Amino acid sequence: MDNLILDTDSYKASHFLQYPPGMTAMFSYIESRGGRYDRTVFFGLQYILKKYMTQRVTLEMVNEADAFLRAHGEPFPREGWEYIARDLRGCLPLKIRAVPEGSVVPTHNVLATIESTDPRVYWVVGWLETQLMRVWYPITVATQSYFIKQEILAALEKSADDPWSEIGFKLHDFGSRGVSSRESAEIGGMSHLVNFMGSDTIAGVWAANHYYHSAMAAFSIPAAEHSTITAWGKKREVDAYRNMLNQFAKPGAVLACVSDSYDLENAVQNLWGSALRDQVIASGATLVVRPDSGDPPTIVRRTLEQLDAAFGHTLNTKGYRVLNHVRVIQGDGINQNSIRAILQNALDGGYSATNLTFGMGGALLQQLNRDTQKFAMKLSAVVINGRALPAYKDPVTDPAKKSKAGRLDLIQTADGYATITLPDAEPDARSALRAVFENGELLLDETLDTVRARVNQTARAR
Repeated sequence: MDNLILDTDSYKASHFLQYPPGMTAMFSYIESRGGRYDRTVFFGLQYILKKYMTQRVTLEMVNEADAFLRAHGEPFPREGWEYIARDLRGCLPLKIRAVPEGSVVPTHNVLATIESTDPRVYWVVGWLETQLMRVWYPITVATQSYFIKQEILAALEKSADDPWSEIGFKLHDFGSRGVSSRESAEIGGMSHLVNFMGSDTIAGVWAANHYYHSAMAAFSIPAAEHSTITAWGKKREVDAYRNMLNQFAKPGAVLACVSDSYDLENAVQNLWGSALRDQVIASGATLVVRPDSGDPPTIVRRTLEQLDAAFGHTLNTKGYRVLNHVRVIQGDGINQNSIRAILQNALDGGYSATNLTFGMGGALLQQLNRDTQKFAMKLSAVVINGRALPAYKDPVTDPAKKSKAGRLDLIQTADGYATITLPDAEPDARSALRAVFENGELLLDETLDTVRARVNQTARAR
């Protein structure tokens, strides 16, 4: 389905008949009303605007939507959509202002505002809520990724010589097969790359390249999966590992090998640590061993200790052990809590976080929903018979759902950000919001590098 008129909820089609007589304008806003994290990383609106909202409405779309919705049991504002298609040249009559992508904003603040620009079709603001609210997904993925980055960065700052040179590749996206669709992989995978530069989700890397002007947004390395090891058979496990070295272990290269297909301790101690030890060292490559099976904090530390016994270590300037020739990646059971536990157990054993990388799948891209950060888009102001009026909800049964009233803006303060109510239609001089879309046209088209720089500026200042 590529008809943007139909990319809405069914009941939206009847709303044009439900607004008060004399109404000519709508003003709505998007916010996170709290949730798992106390701040959100704003990201992904540019993708939605470029891919969908800059489309031109055509009479063919109008005809298709009219036939579908009437058969579906809903009315259809054909006159209004024909007016958009013909008189407005298919351009959506909206103005959208938003905080710069990559900004880290406390919850309960306005992140974007959406207002109508044509009194004849003011109700388009509400009609397009379904599309615009999907920004919750890239924001939530980018936010979770950001906070995990803080966990890893704290461990690196305690135990590594140069934390910022390492952090970009410490959380690798394994999530592509665990999401509900290719577009979810595109959006979620792209959002993770606001904070990191390692990914096996090609769809997300492609989307970041395409929609955010990156030459190459993320990188990967040759890595084994269980099928490429078990295909050799249990008795030839060492041959499977030797083949990995023969194929990929070149000076300066990095390769990863899952090692728990049969007996992890035997693989680490006797195969990698004895039979293949000299080849690993002579290759000049870095071998990344993937333990996976077992209790993650326990098994990762045990793997570090076994590799240390075989390959040795050096002490960095902070007194932590950095393994020679080898590293460890854990890709099973990874979420923010397990990452914290794994890092703590490794540091308790005297091992630097330099030794560790994490691969995160479903928990990174899929185990999230709109309520993770309690996202909402709400009407806050209208114009009726030429008079500007506030509009808000205030349910007695759930005061936490009270919405904001009036024309809103987000301003920068000494402490960060604050949402204010405007006295008129003009933005505040201190506004942190920028016009990003107006009447079908994208006004800002930023690069991933720019977005990353904003996030890193906040992370460095924390």
